[in-house]
Amino acid sequence: MLEWATGYFEKKGVPNPRLSIEWLLADLLQIKRLELYLQYDRPLSSGELNRLRPMVKRRSDHEPLQYITGSTDFLDCRIEVGPEVLIPRSETEQLVELLLNREKTRYNQPLKLLDIGTGSGCIPISISKKLDEWNCYGMDISIEALQLAKKNAEQNRVTVHFYESDIFDSGTFGTIGEQNFDLITSNPPYIPPDEVDTLDREVREFEPDSALYLEKPLTIYTAISDFAVQYLKESGTLYLECNNRFTSEIAEMLESQFSNVETAVDYDKRERFIIAEDPLTS
Repeated sequence: MLEWATGYFEKKGVPNPRLSIEWLLADLLQIKRLELYLQYDRPLSSGELNRLRPMVKRRSDHEPLQYITGSTDFLDCRIEVGPEVLIPRSETEQLVELLLNREKTRYNQPLKLLDIGTGSGCIPISISKKLDEWNCYGMDISIEALQLAKKNAEQNRVTVHFYESDIFDSGTFGTIGEQNFDLITSNPPYIPPDEVDTLDREVREFEPDSALYLEKPLTIYTAISDFAVQYLKESGTLYLECNNRFTSEIAEMLESQFSNVETAVDYDKRERFIIAEDPLTS
């Protein structure tokens, strides 16, 4: 099956064909990928083959592996995903790692953190799992995403407070607008229309448009910045993930609202993150 499916995926133009069948088989058999090679001669039962065939078909249609198996790993968490949420990326793991490294001296303080556009909830859930002293919140416009985020919090045995809110409509903030936060994070939609054709087919055809695309990406960063200035504490910090095409422009915009603004690169040395500290209030 490993050899046959690898060749089949190659013919279908599936990226990383060998990895794809390893991932599917490991999920089916509930073992680690390395264990496949320790059990290389193990026959698959008819029941296992019947469950595997539709998984192979879905992957041959370029559906993301994470949607087929229903989950992905994010730092120390298992996060369920589906078509209603963006699949967590390694860059977002790096955003969390950046925040945790910078906030080490405050691990034992009861800080309040809000994630805007939380999707699957991976950011506040992974932080809450590491730092149970912190109070973590998430807001999103999608009810479906929030339902999945709540489920992910329960399965990872953490407490995260989720709210349905639209960052462009202050009338939807509700009780979230009564809070003052030490930290705000966000990985908002930041792909403009002119980049759609550059994306892999599995991203274009399967992941939710609302979590990926925005006609004018700078508008959502402006809304997030305005929110942060109002709802961050005086010494609060905003952590953002950005399209590296616009990072400098977004950082320049933030300089009028924060005392200190820095950028940071991802593992590919692309300017991907912004850290804005100490909001300026009028």
